[in-house]
Amino acid sequence: MGIKTKITKKDLSPYIKVDSLKKTKDGVSHSVYIVNNRYILKIYEDLSIQEIQNEITIVNYCKDLKINRIKKDLFYIKNKPAILYYKCKGKSLTKIKKKHIRQIGKFLKEFHTLSSNLNLSLKNSFGKTSLKEMIKRSKSKKFLKIFKKIKIDLKNDGIIHGDLFIDNAIFKKDRLSCVIDFSDSCKGDFLFDLAVASISWCKNKEDIKTLLKSYEAKISIKKFYNYIDYALLYYSVLRYLNNREYKSLLKGIRFI
Repeated sequence: MGIKTKITKKDLSPYIKVDSLKKTKDGVSHSVYIVNNRYILKIYEDLSIQEIQNEITIVNYCKDLKINRIKKDLFYIKNKPAILYYKCKGKSLTKIKKKHIRQIGKFLKEFHTLSSNLNLSLKNSFGKTSLKEMIKRSKSKKFLKIFKKIKIDLKNDGIIHGDLFIDNAIFKKDRLSCVIDFSDSCKGDFLFDLAVASISWCKNKEDIKTLLKSYEAKISIKKFYNYIDYALLYYSVLRYLNNREYKSLLKGIRFI
């Protein structure tokens, strides 16, 4: 997406001494800057204050995990809410190996174990009701046909990340440094969260087995494919509605 809210060093100076301010293209929904090469400034474009407060609560609750921590929480720049995060050391991967997949599976297990005890009033943004409403907006008969074929019962296990794609994990020397971007976190099904990770991190059946084993998931790979199909459909519809490339995800669904 790039930058929607343009700022200068002067706009940020009331909150922190600014030596350098660099725009990024990292944010899909929000404006993201690198400050002093030490911090990440996230300016929220379309979330409510309650949704942002929920993100703050989740990040602070899980601060002992490998996640990016908050330097300064909710403040305003050009009348937009913002958070200043510490910048994680390392970078997103371009080549995925099984050792990376194992670390992602282990992280999600730790995150879900912890988040299951966090009581927040959050809706399930990834549930069937939400997806059906999105499909209705898309006016796509193809999406609806696929939706009706997927047989799955989603649960509300606890707080999920919902968006653990490759670009939301930072590695340093092949070790997971931190997981970022909890903007889409909500109540949801832990196996769905794992499936979202699989469609980004896993190229084949063996990779999926590695992910399931590292997570210690008690589900057969055959049944897990139902969650993968659902995750592929959800993000295909979301990308379609946002005028982004979606056909590559849609092709991954088994019965198309």
